Amino acid sequence: MENKKEQDFVKEITPMEEDFSQWYTDVILKTDMVDYAPVKGCMVIKPYGYGVWEGIQRVADRRFKETGHKNAYFPLLIPESFLKKEADHFEGFAPEVLWVTHGGNERLAEKLFIRPTSETIICTMYSKWVQSYRDLPVLINQWCNVIRWEKTTRPFLRTAEFLWQEGHTVHATEEEAQEETLRMLEVYRQVAEDELAMPVILGEKSEKERFAGANKTYTMEAMMHDGKALQAGTSHNLGQNFAKMFDIQFLDKDGIRKYGWSTSWGISTRLIGGIIMVHGDNRGLMMPPRVAPVQVVILPIAFHKEGVLDKAYEIKSELAKNFRVEMDDRDTYSPGWKFNYWEMKGVPLRLEIGPKDIEKNQVTAVRRDTLEKFTISMDGLTQKIGEILDDIHQNMFNMALKNREEKTYTTTDYEEIKRIMKETPGFVKTMWCGSRECEDKLKEETSATIRCLPFEQEQLGDTCPFCGKKAEHMIYVAKAY
Repeated sequence: MENKKEQDFVKEITPMEEDFSQWYTDVILKTDMVDYAPVKGCMVIKPYGYGVWEGIQRVADRRFKETGHKNAYFPLLIPESFLKKEADHFEGFAPEVLWVTHGGNERLAEKLFIRPTSETIICTMYSKWVQSYRDLPVLINQWCNVIRWEKTTRPFLRTAEFLWQEGHTVHATEEEAQEETLRMLEVYRQVAEDELAMPVILGEKSEKERFAGANKTYTMEAMMHDGKALQAGTSHNLGQNFAKMFDIQFLDKDGIRKYGWSTSWGISTRLIGGIIMVHGDNRGLMMPPRVAPVQVVILPIAFHKEGVLDKAYEIKSELAKNFRVEMDDRDTYSPGWKFNYWEMKGVPLRLEIGPKDIEKNQVTAVRRDTLEKFTISMDGLTQKIGEILDDIHQNMFNMALKNREEKTYTTTDYEEIKRIMKETPGFVKTMWCGSRECEDKLKEETSATIRCLPFEQEQLGDTCPFCGKKAEHMIYVAKAY
C-alpha cells in the first residue's frame, strides 16, 4: 500500500506559468534531486541529482583531456596573505569569503579562508613549478567544491557551497593565453549544446561584469523557460596580473626571464539548475539523454504472468551494455503511478513489456519529450533506442532554441526595453556606447544587466538607447539568475 508521502509525489506540481519559482522548488524536491541542508544556504545533492553532475563531469572531463589538460587537486584552505596579494581579486571576493580562525581551541597565527576560487593557491604553486619555457604550457584542471557566502540562495543555481571544475593554465605568450581562453569557451559550448541540449550565446562580459583580476571574461548565456538568463560557464584571460603578483616567471629561449600569461575557466552544478529550467515542463523534469542518470526505464506490465519478468530482465541486460537502464518491477505501485513517477523524473525513454508485447516480439515505448507512444521490434532494439535517444536530444535542443527565439527582442528604444523587462522578460538585443554610467542606469531602472557583447555583432543602430551617444557594441540584455 502506498504511504501518504508516496501518494503526494504523483500530485500536480505548481504550473510554471502560475509561479515559476515554486514550480522549480516543487520539481527539484519531488524528483529527489536535492534536499535542504541544516547549514544556511547549503544543499544536499541526492543520488539522482548527483547522477546528473556525474554525467556533466563525464562529458566535460573527456573534452578537457582531449585538449591536453590533466586533473590535479589543491587545498581547500588558503592563507589570508595570498588573497591580499591581488587587491582587485580580494575586493571582488571579500564579501563572500568564509574565514577559519581557530584550529581546535587555538587561534591560528594567520587566518585561513575557504576557497571561493583557487587562483591564489594555484598560482603560488605554479611559481614553484614554472622555471623555464620548457615547463610551459601548464594545463591543469581540478574538480572540487568552493564556498561563497551568498546572502540569497536557491539549490543548484546559487548556494553557499557548490561543486565545480576550475581550469588554470599558464602560457609563454599573450596569444597562447587568448587562444586557450577561447578554446575552453568553445569546449563549454560543446558541453552545453551537444550534451545538455542547451542553446547558448557566446560573448565577452562588460568590464563591470568581468571576473576580479581578469583582463577579459568570456561567457556562455542560456535562456530559461521564464525568459531569464543563466550564466552557464565562463572563461577568463588573466593576462599577467596573477603571474606578477605571485611571481610566475620563466627563462625564455632568448635567455630572458619573463612573466607567464594565465587563464582560468569554470562550470558548476548551476548547470543542473539550467537543465531543469531550460527543459522542464509541468509534468516535471525532462532530462537530456546524454547526461540523464537513467536513459531508459523498463516497466514490466502484468509481470505476475509467466515469462514477462524473464523477458524484461533479458532486455535490460542487453540494453545495459550501451545505456543507463533502470528496471521498475516494484509490485507495490500501479503501472499508472509508475508512468507518472518516471515522467516526473524526466527519463528520456520508457519501455513497457507485457504478455501481448512478448507475443508480438515488440516493446511499447514512450518518449518523455513528446509523450508519443509507439512500438519497437525486439530485433535490433539497441540500435533503434540509440537512434531514438539521439532524436530526443535534437528535439529538446530545437524546443529550447525555439523558446529562446520567441523571447528574444530587438530594439534600440529604451522605453521599449523597460516595457519588455517588466511585462515579457526575455533577451533584448540592443546597442551600447560602452559607458559604465549607462550600464548602471540599466540595472537600476530595470533590474536587468548586460549579459554579454556577443561574438556575432550586428549593427542595429548608431546611437546608445541609454544616453543617445554613439553606439560601440551590440549587446544582449536580460534579467538573470
